[in-house]
Amino acid sequence: MRRDIPAPSITKEPVERTLFGETVVDDYDWIRRAERDRVVAHLEVENAHTEAVLEPLAELRETLFGEIRSRVQETDLSVPVIDGDWAYYTRTEEGLAYPIHCRRPADRPDDGPEQILLDENALAAESPSGFCDVRIFEVSPDHSTLIWGVDLTGDERMTLRITDLDTGEAHADVLTDLAAGSAFCTDNRTFYYLRPDDQNRPHEVWRHRIGADPTTDELVFAEPDDRFHLGVGRDRDDAFVHIACSSAVTDEVHLLDAADPAAAPFVVAPRVQDVEYSVAHHDGRLVILTNLDAPTFRVVTASPSDPGSPGWIDLVAADPEVTINDVDVFDTHLVLYERADGVTRMRIRWFEDGRIEPVEQPEPVSTVWSGINLDPAATTLRYGYTSMVTPPSLFELDLATGERRLLKQQEVLGGYDAEQYETRRLWATAEDGARIPMSIVSRRDRPAGPGPLLLYAYGAYEVSIDPSFSVARLSLLDRGFAFVIAHVRGGGEMGRQWYLDGKMEHKARTFSDTVACARSLVADRWCEPGQICLRGGSAGGLLVGAVLNLDPTCVGAAVAQVPFVDALNTMLDDSLPLTAIEWEEWGNPAADVETYQRYRSFTPYENIRAGADYPPVFALGGLHDTRVGYWEPAKWVARLRDETSGTAPVLLWTDLEAGHGGVTGRYDAWRDEARVLAFVIDAVGAG
Repeated sequence: MRRDIPAPSITKEPVERTLFGETVVDDYDWIRRAERDRVVAHLEVENAHTEAVLEPLAELRETLFGEIRSRVQETDLSVPVIDGDWAYYTRTEEGLAYPIHCRRPADRPDDGPEQILLDENALAAESPSGFCDVRIFEVSPDHSTLIWGVDLTGDERMTLRITDLDTGEAHADVLTDLAAGSAFCTDNRTFYYLRPDDQNRPHEVWRHRIGADPTTDELVFAEPDDRFHLGVGRDRDDAFVHIACSSAVTDEVHLLDAADPAAAPFVVAPRVQDVEYSVAHHDGRLVILTNLDAPTFRVVTASPSDPGSPGWIDLVAADPEVTINDVDVFDTHLVLYERADGVTRMRIRWFEDGRIEPVEQPEPVSTVWSGINLDPAATTLRYGYTSMVTPPSLFELDLATGERRLLKQQEVLGGYDAEQYETRRLWATAEDGARIPMSIVSRRDRPAGPGPLLLYAYGAYEVSIDPSFSVARLSLLDRGFAFVIAHVRGGGEMGRQWYLDGKMEHKARTFSDTVACARSLVADRWCEPGQICLRGGSAGGLLVGAVLNLDPTCVGAAVAQVPFVDALNTMLDDSLPLTAIEWEEWGNPAADVETYQRYRSFTPYENIRAGADYPPVFALGGLHDTRVGYWEPAKWVARLRDETSGTAPVLLWTDLEAGHGGVTGRYDAWRDEARVLAFVIDAVGAG
């Protein structure tokens, strides 16, 4: 990349903020508050600057895009899922950016006549920008009707339409300004949907009857507490529709009789601060996963007629060494999705005799998850599996015999040989002595001694960044890179306490853990500091900014995608989407001076080291992002350039047509990834 192109001149328009006796001047607050035309003009200048700096990498970017595309089976289809008389699947076609949703008769799932339910490519063609995100897709229980909702702008607000699958005709009903989520009643004519408030928080559940005027829809449930958002879904056995009210650390579930299109909701257990639970129905009783009196979670049962927590009876007791992340409930058994020693696992618990059997996996550092299992009477189980060297795979396990059958593994074209790569678990030691796990993958023939390395970290919301396969990552590994995930505190990789040890008053550990991982990789001669590129997105982008401030010399480059780097100013403004919800994760800086000072100690925008020499930085944002505003990376980049002394490029790229998740078409996504990978390869000297 070029380092001799002057960065764009950015106007300073100082705004003062005084809180708890401290006055702070923000020179770049105007980027958030300016008229849209002025903002877009500024971002276009930044994009042009980034393209100019990266222009010498154009050939590399095209090569990388070609490599990614060449490994993908572009014309492909998913394993059909049998539901009633139909087999449902999605397929992709070479040259088309989006999936096509289809079904065939269940007795001929491979070669029966195909019915196209929804072609996302046709929807994208109607979008002015090509952005297309289908976030509602549900077929009625009798398979006669499809409801589908699409976001064509990136602001996460859906327009919902209804298709008669017998005729292919669209119903006249059109519902607008919806949040993602839906649930049919078993009458096949009534469904529930969600509406967001001005902060994009799903806060209302409404009921619609197909054919009725949407203005006559009924409000079923409203959530007034800004900390809580709503979800809606239906039980596997069709007994209840669930309304889930969730904050960052507290749950409350309401149930409606799925067979009654006029049902009123009833609460399972009234919310209690810091008590989480989820519910499933089984043979006339409720099966509940909860952390009540069980920090690592337990499974209990309750009667629907008296579902409150005083009557809960243990079904699977808590284990302090094992966190139960989720359960799948079937007629004869339940599946426990657990986490132990930083690795995901599955066990089967039989209702008949209470025995629990593990489901063994072939690799010690791997990830498993639930597949689509619609039939409550099923005696087979579909589940997903991957590792950093094994492409995503769908298995079917016969629960009676223990036989495991591979249904499909993502095909990697071009002669991919997993034996040429190796993955393992490494450990770093944090400042306080805690052992921080890292997952690493590299080629077996990577030269001994230091080499280029991409270090990825997140560390928030109890989210686990588990080891998984990436087609795009092969372009780094084949150029001598190692790829490392740092499972730092604040995430959930090592269980609930791991999360608690990296949030609120302990948040600084997330960042110091990352520095410890970087230093450990250097000490173990995987790399030199200048050969590390640190990458993270959203809350992981906050981590990137905080780590650079903590020690600008510990890495050689950084990529921050939709980074939450202006966290203090965002969390002081409860008019912004998600702010109130986030207080339980980060604290409310306006509530007390201690919380305010904690923010002031780590937020990236406020803590840039004046005069320090920072490495090359690449920040990426989305103009329509409702989670991390486009102004956060824009302000951060402006201040980095203004206050640091180095000559390394500090780049900003904003997608003017996308939101938090970036572009939606696969070819555009591959090109965006090629841009980032080219920056990484060049920045750490591996070009």
